[in-house]
Amino acid sequence: MNKKIIVRDLGMMDYKMAWEYQESIFESIVNQKISNKREGLNIETSNYFLFVEHPHVYTLGKSGDVSNLLLDEKQLASKGATYYKINRGGDITYHGPGQIVGYPILDLENFFTDIHRYLRLLEEVIILTLQDFGIKSSRSPGETGVWLDVATPFARKICAMGVRASRWVTMHGFALNVNSDLGYFDNIVPCGIRGKGVTSLNVELGVDAVALCDVQKLVLKHFKELFEAELIHDR
Repeated sequence: MNKKIIVRDLGMMDYKMAWEYQESIFESIVNQKISNKREGLNIETSNYFLFVEHPHVYTLGKSGDVSNLLLDEKQLASKGATYYKINRGGDITYHGPGQIVGYPILDLENFFTDIHRYLRLLEEVIILTLQDFGIKSSRSPGETGVWLDVATPFARKICAMGVRASRWVTMHGFALNVNSDLGYFDNIVPCGIRGKGVTSLNVELGVDAVALCDVQKLVLKHFKELFEAELIHDR
């Protein structure tokens, strides 16, 4: 089985541009699988892990409720933000500077064919990363993502997740708040969940900022271990 994953850091990139880039990789993998099946070929499919930061943007999943966006078009513009309805699962979320967004584009047939397990492993990657910073986090039953102080009045989300999969190929992924401007979450009902807060790594640590590159390294360390993969850095 091909368990090599190509890692690319896209830096700061417009959301739509990154989405189209994801789609191009996703489609090439799916097309290879279709060709393999049709022609009786055995050509290995590739796997990718993209890191990116986005300018201020709100994205709504395919089954999300647009009423969870609390801004109109004029207000969005005044915030310097954009909005897209996209083809991942989940409801509405925010991306912006100071946030680590990870897009694994994997052919799960190279690993395991279980979307539930895939999501739980993504959550575990973040849980272990936060643990490295001395922060205890966990899952919230029935709510994908990573949370702090679950089942208390102080429950708050630190990492949102939403994926798309077709023919066992994944795209989209997770958004970990590291140094995020949490004020932007006031303009939405995050993930469509009312009555729960949002937080970031720097807030929880009580510091001005955390080096994104340090967090990325830990994310990759745990991703490599949990997915039992070889990571190939491609700049």
